[in-house]
Amino acid sequence: MVFKRIINFFRSKKKEEKAGIKEGIDDIEREKEKEEIEKRPVEEVNKYKEEGIEEAEIITEDKAIRVEGEEEKEIVVGEGAEKKEEEDYTKTHKEEEEIKRVIAITNQKGGVGKSTTAINMSASMANMGKKVILIDVDPQANATSGLGISKYEVNTSIYDAIIEKVDINELIKETKIEGLFIIPSNIHLAGAEVEMTNMMMREQKLRRIIEPVREKYDFIIIDCPPALGILTLNALVAADEILIPIQCEYYALEGLGQLLKTIELVKNNLNKDLRICGFVMTMYDSRLKLSNEVVEEVRRHFGDKVYKTIIPRNVRVSEAPSYGLPVNLYDPDCKGAIAYENFTKEVINYGKKRLGERT
Repeated sequence: MVFKRIINFFRSKKKEEKAGIKEGIDDIEREKEKEEIEKRPVEEVNKYKEEGIEEAEIITEDKAIRVEGEEEKEIVVGEGAEKKEEEDYTKTHKEEEEIKRVIAITNQKGGVGKSTTAINMSASMANMGKKVILIDVDPQANATSGLGISKYEVNTSIYDAIIEKVDINELIKETKIEGLFIIPSNIHLAGAEVEMTNMMMREQKLRRIIEPVREKYDFIIIDCPPALGILTLNALVAADEILIPIQCEYYALEGLGQLLKTIELVKNNLNKDLRICGFVMTMYDSRLKLSNEVVEEVRRHFGDKVYKTIIPRNVRVSEAPSYGLPVNLYDPDCKGAIAYENFTKEVINYGKKRLGERT
């Protein structure tokens, strides 16, 4: 009997302990739920109570809202990152736009496509949203007539600025392409070399002339005459970069060595920042073995300085100047127009490369 009472005593104690433990757990859970409820605004809790929603459901809803809040936070962070990327792109794009480039297009050999390249590259740049001015320093005035301005009707030209009769701003004329302007030339420029003989610092004339407008344009393109005279020398001193068109024929390579020596002399003595931005192959005929050989020879000598885009021999390109239009207005779908557009993109990208080197 005594043994049975002892067993019953321990069994009752065990039940009491289990009940106490369960009650303790319930108290902890209730306390936790109370803390969760207190975190909610009073009005919201009352609202839930009025609607007969259990506190456990309130807590569940609260957790869901907190999860949703975390998702919203992630979205905000994501939007912030996207905004930062956009700001970085805008900043970089703005820096690229700040590069103001003066490019002289030169080769002492005639008929290699200097004026044609000057006209069509300038027009393509303008179509891409750039503000461009083309300065014609060739007495033949092919770039002038190629943009629809009769050289016989030009009363004041770059010649008048060189002999200091007219301010450069009075010479700027609009063209048929939005964003493209021109300072024309005429036959009077042929006498400029003689008149400049006794001028002080005559090789610096063009640089001083364009200085007031230099920052107004993204690109200043200078079309040079087919000679290494004082006008070409002025263009080399005024320019940041030189673009050299090379016709895909044997004789086009002759005299190139002399041009490179002249450029080196100018760089060493008059314009230390001058650089060759590239060589562009023009009037290419894929049917001719000679054309392919010339391209290979030039690329072997000058490597990546030769632009990838080759300008083909194209009837539309030849016809366009007679209508006073660049080829991208005359026939935008022809091979020549497409080639000049691709070539222009390469020239613009060279400026981005320069920005990377500078920074």
